[in-house]
Amino acid sequence: MIPDERRRVIEALLFSSDVPLTFTRVKELIGEISVEDFAADVEQLEQFYQESERAFGISRAAGGIQLNSRPEYSPWIRRLLKDRLRTRLSRSSLETLAIIAYRQPIARAEIERIRGVDSEGVLGTLMERGLVTVGGRATTVGRPLLYVTTQDFLRHFGLNSLDDLPKLRELQGLVEGDPQQVQMAFESEAPEHQADSSPIEMPQTQTEELS
Repeated sequence: MIPDERRRVIEALLFSSDVPLTFTRVKELIGEISVEDFAADVEQLEQFYQESERAFGISRAAGGIQLNSRPEYSPWIRRLLKDRLRTRLSRSSLETLAIIAYRQPIARAEIERIRGVDSEGVLGTLMERGLVTVGGRATTVGRPLLYVTTQDFLRHFGLNSLDDLPKLRELQGLVEGDPQQVQMAFESEAPEHQADSSPIEMPQTQTEELS
């Protein structure tokens, strides 16, 4: 496949994909392509969108790339989507999610020790929404379940990897603060990265994988 045709195919896949498109997935779909060629194709597409002043561009999320409308057009998009916009997370959900994001893998007892309240219901909500999952069991007494964030968590907040999480000091007002401000901190624009298909590395201290 010649470079121009390959680039058009990647663009078509970007338009058609409802999840971030990874290098691994592109290689499965179109055959032989090197990481270097993929990165070059993406860079050329980005440059073309910028120079032609398109209303959309390429962003990095969950280890892949996706097309997103530019922020300045969000007021009109919100009018279009209205009730279909995602529901904001509650303060208790954000509080629990932040603890898991920064301390994962973490047991429910530790989450409740930090929050000072029962977290069973909140954990259930986060798992139902696909933002949190069970990542294994601790090797301590009772082998409690350990919770970790998911790829959907990264997609939900527009993060490429856990390294793009806002600094802890930005979330220090979590308990007393406005939940919308906390969600906006999570959703702050992530830095530019090369598209990367490697899995997220979770801490594995005192952890056993579920059988």
